[in-house]
Amino acid sequence: MGVILFAAVVRARDGLPLSASTDYEDNQGLQESKKYLKLLSKKLNHFPDRCTLKNGRYNVNFISSLGVSYMMICNENYPNVLAFCFLDELQKEFITTYEMKRINTAIRPYTLIEFDNFIQKTKQRYNNPRSLSTKLNLSEMQTEIKLRPPHQICASELGTVNGFTNSSVSKYKEIAHHQRLEPVTLSGIISCVLSLLCAALNLIRGFHAIEGCLQNEDDDFSYVLAFFLGTVACLYQCYLLLYGTLWRNLKSFLVFGLICLCNMYLYELRNIWQILFHVTIAVFATLQIRMRQPEGKCPDYNV
Repeated sequence: MGVILFAAVVRARDGLPLSASTDYEDNQGLQESKKYLKLLSKKLNHFPDRCTLKNGRYNVNFISSLGVSYMMICNENYPNVLAFCFLDELQKEFITTYEMKRINTAIRPYTLIEFDNFIQKTKQRYNNPRSLSTKLNLSEMQTEIKLRPPHQICASELGTVNGFTNSSVSKYKEIAHHQRLEPVTLSGIISCVLSLLCAALNLIRGFHAIEGCLQNEDDDFSYVLAFFLGTVACLYQCYLLLYGTLWRNLKSFLVFGLICLCNMYLYELRNIWQILFHVTIAVFATLQIRMRQPEGKCPDYNV
């Protein structure tokens, strides 16, 4: 049976290595696999939360959860079930040992290098399954992996191991950006309702502006466009709050800017309190969109 050769813990958003095991084996195949692992660590947000990359006689496996990814390199004949069980055990120990604030504020590589001690001990146990102190329910883990198998990544999809970016990885962005969002909070529901209220008010004022234009040709039709743009912007804020989409945070800021511009343009038709009401709700909705992040799924391998 194969063995686990290398393991690392990295921050998913930028690939910053937080900790890693010490490996003593030095051959071309392993070094090439480590280069693929490093390249993958820079693109983790493009992939699902459980993946495998096969590189000749080696496999690179990783899982991602709560903004952290746990990666490993093993021989190709190392059991898949044990590989992901090993990563799951690293994950459970890591999230109970370190606070998210320390992880998010880390600047230098290998800031949490002391976690290497646990990685080494766990690697030794899994390289000799007979020494595992806990009984592994292999049937249940095999069922879990069979129902939701790891996504298979081809080495050719990442370009060369020397760091060239591969454009074909972009097709996985939709997988990553359509993952489930965290549950909507009470404040999120309130902001959605208030945004709908603003949209309704803009829509009503827009129809009134149309009537004014029909009755008086001197009225400026651009006010109608401003009201309807404000309506669309408020409705789109609700959409961004409820659904995950590509460049979601950037879009929320652009929509907020559009709402501010519309209200500035409608300054002659609204008093200062009405403008503050619409802008304040837009700020609140933008903040809620920003706070509702993709759900960090913790894989369950029933260890």
